[in-house]
Amino acid sequence: MHDPVVLVDLRDEPLSVDEVLDAVRHPACGGVALFVGVVRDHDHGAVVSALDYEAHPSAVETMRAVCAEVAAGSEAVRVAAVHRTGALGVGDLAVVVAAAAPHRGQAFDACRALIDTLKSRTPIWKHQRLGDGSTEWVGLP
Repeated sequence: MHDPVVLVDLRDEPLSVDEVLDAVRHPACGGVALFVGVVRDHDHGAVVSALDYEAHPSAVETMRAVCAEVAAGSEAVRVAAVHRTGALGVGDLAVVVAAAAPHRGQAFDACRALIDTLKSRTPIWKHQRLGDGSTEWVGLP
């Protein structure tokens, strides 16, 4: 039996949607769903000028466990997740996840479960620089 978790990583360099898409391609899969998280210019009514992502040393291990859990609980044949760390600007890619499954609905369901579970369980924190010069942390325990 093959490992459905084909790519998991944290990087301090720009992410590639094509890399994640290529990682999950499989001849048995007619559906591939991608989620791409992008740094936006606002949060809760405040202007965001930039942000930094910091990750706990266990973050990759947690990401891998979440990917395996989502794959095991879905029809996904392959899953992948890559998240940025370090300094990002508005418009930069923060996270790219993908799921490939025999049919589109299965791929959509697995992809949504993957990003939602990663966001809730992975110890990655966002330090936002706001337009008024202040900063705020998001996602701290």
